[in-house]
Amino acid sequence: MTEPQFFKAPAGLTVGQIAELTGARVCAGARLEHLISNVAPLDRAGPHDLAFIDNAQYLDALISTGAGACLAVERFAAKAPSRINVLCIAEPYPAFVAVARRLYPEALRPTTLFGSQGVAPGAVVHPSARIESEVTIDPGAVIGPHAGIGAGTVICATAVIGPHVQIGRHCSIGAGCSITHAVIGDDVILHPGVRIGQDGFRYQLGARGHTKAPQLGRVIIQDHVEIGAGTTIDRGASGDTMIGEGTKIDNLVQIGHNVIVGRNCIIVAQCGISGSAVLGDNVILAGQVGIADHLTIGEGAMIGAKSGVGSDVPAGEKWFGYPACPSQEFIRATVALRRAGRSRKKD
Repeated sequence: MTEPQFFKAPAGLTVGQIAELTGARVCAGARLEHLISNVAPLDRAGPHDLAFIDNAQYLDALISTGAGACLAVERFAAKAPSRINVLCIAEPYPAFVAVARRLYPEALRPTTLFGSQGVAPGAVVHPSARIESEVTIDPGAVIGPHAGIGAGTVICATAVIGPHVQIGRHCSIGAGCSITHAVIGDDVILHPGVRIGQDGFRYQLGARGHTKAPQLGRVIIQDHVEIGAGTTIDRGASGDTMIGEGTKIDNLVQIGHNVIVGRNCIIVAQCGISGSAVLGDNVILAGQVGIADHLTIGEGAMIGAKSGVGSDVPAGEKWFGYPACPSQEFIRATVALRRAGRSRKKD
């Protein structure tokens, strides 16, 4: 079976254009007019592919690669075969990403699954909804009453936009998303299956049953946020749940009601953030971190994978473990436990 091509073949960039785009230095013997039309790892690259190397463990792959061009740190450039167009740069991988973005801009966000423009047959748009110019709405999508969709936004198949929801310009709403009780800024990306604005989990416990507390707030998502597939963000109970500008959230993250996430945070897959927690700007949560309710994680703090946070974390600190503690304390405790274990074996 012929291998399917999911992205449009790019026109390509010459080696000279790549040097100009990335600021890389063209090494002696490089052919500036050589066309690069794809990116690939060293061991799979062909004569029109761009690869990169920034680690000595891949030197063997560099020596045998069939790549047409390679971005390399200075110390590896001399190891490349003479047939390769070598571009020297201090940080090859960011340059590699810049080229990949230029070649495949459509790979950066969900796009129409139906290949249409405008409102496709089978989409349901309420007459009171406000749809700006150049909006694409795929079949099966539902736009509720008084919702607003900004210019250039794409609503993929079967996405549901609830009443009064406002979505900004140049957003991408992936297939099967549901958005209620929310205001979303410009250039926001929601990957398939994201759930925004559903009830927060709050009950008044009682011997005869648990009474649901109404959740009356909203979700506010600022500009340039990206949210991964299957992530859920609950609306506020009385205030709002807020996601700050530039924050990037991975797949399968749960964010509870009234949570405040600052600007430019990174939240990796399977994290859980309990209600009313506050994350400052530039916080990083590694995979499967759990944050208890009403805690504050200070600006620039980093929480290691699988950590369980049960107390406030000061700004700029690195915490690890379960329960989480400052990194140096965690390291000392781990060393002490291992020494104790070895001592018991000797006994």
